[in-house]
Amino acid sequence: MKMRLTIFGFLAVFFICGVTAFARDGVKKKIVLVAGVRSHGPGEHEFRSGMLLLQKCLEQIPGIEAVVYSNGWPRVPDAFTGADAIVLYMDGGDGHPAIQGTHLAQLDKALKNGAGLACIHYAVEVPKDKGGPEFLKWIGGYFEANWSVNPTWEADFKQMPDHPITRGVKPFKIYDEWYYHMRFQPSGVTPILTAVPPDETREHGDDPHGGNPTVRGEKGMKEHVAWAYERADGGRGFGLTGAHYNKNWDNEDFRRLVLNALLWIAKADVPPGGVHSKIDPDDLTKNLDPKG
Repeated sequence: MKMRLTIFGFLAVFFICGVTAFARDGVKKKIVLVAGVRSHGPGEHEFRSGMLLLQKCLEQIPGIEAVVYSNGWPRVPDAFTGADAIVLYMDGGDGHPAIQGTHLAQLDKALKNGAGLACIHYAVEVPKDKGGPEFLKWIGGYFEANWSVNPTWEADFKQMPDHPITRGVKPFKIYDEWYYHMRFQPSGVTPILTAVPPDETREHGDDPHGGNPTVRGEKGMKEHVAWAYERADGGRGFGLTGAHYNKNWDNEDFRRLVLNALLWIAKADVPPGGVHSKIDPDDLTKNLDPKG
């Protein structure tokens, strides 16, 4: 009887301590997903649909809270308060929501508090003199007009580097608008997706987005179209140039890589086999923007 009481008491103490530890260390990681306004034709730049799909996948992961703001920059001042990661999926360039008003300062404050930052597709493009320096500091690279290009092509990702973002991700091919020849930091950047673009994607004449002499002179060279970045302040960044087509979220390896990346920038544990997520066929169509 004494032995049973001793064991019972030990288990009770262990259980109580375990619960306390979980309550202390098991605070949910908050990932804020910001979807841009309606853009492009049906099935393209479906920012809201893509973010809601990622939210659904993230909420299947214990310990993750995913919050979506649709149709442009959050209108509430505390949207990024307590964020462990911020994800931008929206139109970029001169109209990039992140460079309007005081938004860069808003991001800077959140990132100084430790939040990671991910930019997906067009959201990686900002002007060289406004947003460019910040994106280099925050995610390690960006699309620079008259340097980078945005052709559509089938990328063949034959090898995956050893990184938490690539856990469980097998080599895959996918047709997308893969920007390349990005402007990168000289150090701290880890290429995640790398492929050789077809030569014809380099043959366009001079154009802010379509071609330049440097790109034309590098036929046959590998290009990095997704990357991870370790910031000097200990924060993390991630850039992905694909995701023009909403249907590509149906590709399990593509989706797993992005979900892994969002956990990584939030400093959450990425499972050894990567994030396994379940989506339904109508997840790719039920939240599309009305585009006629």
